[in-house]
Amino acid sequence: MSEQRTSGILLHVTSLPSAYGIGDLGPSAYRFVDLLVDAHQTYWQVLPLNPTNLAHGNSPYSSVSAFAIEPMIISPELLVEYGYLDPEDIADHPPFPDDKVDYETVFAYKRSLLDRAWERFRRGSDRRSFDAFCLEHAAWLDPFVLFLALKDEAGGKVWSDWPGELRNRDTGSIEAAWKRHANACERQKFFQYLVFEQWFNLKNHAAGRGVRIIGDIPIYVNYDSVDVWSNPGIFKLDDNLQPTGVAGVPPDYFSETGQLWGNPVYDWQALRSSGFEWWLRRLGHTLHLFDKVRIDHFRGLASFWEVPFGEKTAVNGEWQEVPSDEFFGAVRERFPDLPIIAEDLGFITEDVIELRDRFGFAGMKLVIFAFGEDNPGHPYLPHNYIANAVAYTGTHDNNTVRGWLEEEADEEAVLRLSKYVGHAVTTSSVHADMIRLIMVSVAETVIVPMQDLLGLGAEARMNVPSTANGNWTWRVVPEQLVAETLMWLADQTVRFGRA
Repeated sequence: MSEQRTSGILLHVTSLPSAYGIGDLGPSAYRFVDLLVDAHQTYWQVLPLNPTNLAHGNSPYSSVSAFAIEPMIISPELLVEYGYLDPEDIADHPPFPDDKVDYETVFAYKRSLLDRAWERFRRGSDRRSFDAFCLEHAAWLDPFVLFLALKDEAGGKVWSDWPGELRNRDTGSIEAAWKRHANACERQKFFQYLVFEQWFNLKNHAAGRGVRIIGDIPIYVNYDSVDVWSNPGIFKLDDNLQPTGVAGVPPDYFSETGQLWGNPVYDWQALRSSGFEWWLRRLGHTLHLFDKVRIDHFRGLASFWEVPFGEKTAVNGEWQEVPSDEFFGAVRERFPDLPIIAEDLGFITEDVIELRDRFGFAGMKLVIFAFGEDNPGHPYLPHNYIANAVAYTGTHDNNTVRGWLEEEADEEAVLRLSKYVGHAVTTSSVHADMIRLIMVSVAETVIVPMQDLLGLGAEARMNVPSTANGNWTWRVVPEQLVAETLMWLADQTVRFGRA
């Protein structure tokens, strides 16, 4: 049975207002949930919550763990409310900008607060709920905290450059490392305990108000991650634990050399022989965190582009098959109700479409891509949508709708859009025009990035793919969350049967 018509807003947690330099799981997050309710929205979509780091531009798609959550989104105000800090501990803080994240300053400040909370906790707090959390999550939490400790001990080196006995996880050496780093490991466990506690309190508040949260799961993991270090057998690695093949996408209209991402690719035969257990645990964990999950680069679960390790471009890759029927059969057996959104953008072959439809996953439709050619049959034109789809104005990887009009759309594209909506589009109205187009469509779900709801330009985009600096920093300021905008969205939601 299909769902009712619904809609929601895409806004990453780090983009929320907060006095502490980065959006967090505190009062502004609760206020945002309440704003969603006032605007008759069903969904709040976020980007991956996994830990980020400065070396990788703080991308939430590049992490040391596929299971952990970034501690920097812990709310200082809630640490005071829960008794982990005193009010004076958070009274003075650096003069953070309101409209962007200064990650380096934020990380230094938040680490000092978290260390203070840890010192108070270890001096005598009730440990029962903490110990229960550590026991429940031990399968991923123990390797994660030890990986962080060993990486710090090695001066930040990639795990494959650690001493051989640690690189290869020699039993005796690992036991000695646990003793050597007992305090550091427990400290990191405490940070995960805090962020999970705050996340689930927020998620429960949202559920109580009828708001469901859509999460995001990157298909690949980093080579320098606890996932590869502790599970080398499920990746294509050689005898020296170096990748034999890495991920990317082939050359296309947009790039003559394709895209070389560099992530290690999965050894699907090894995964199959284990019953896909690592992936099932990962999905189960993610489905516990969120109500629905968008799988990034879904096409890589039908077949994937494997490039020999050491290549400078993605040109010399080859398509490799995935035992997708067996995999998703195992997934469905473990999780009969699969609330999955398939990110099926870019170069999509028939096998990807067949896989998506065979398991009934909703695909994505981006109206911002619909007017680049004169093609009434374009799949992203709203009159061509199907019900089992999630329609977006754009995503975190695109320009905003206004930015697209001002910087990217040629005259023909603007004319096609104007004819489609029935009047001349302008920079001040194009975001509302695009939102109405997807709202009126038959797509069961509509998601609007906050930047497009506010009609912001390119200065507000979240990410420019293939660039290393300046991404993932945008934040909404409180003055932008005005009643007029929310009333307009509420009206559109009710008018088009999505309330």
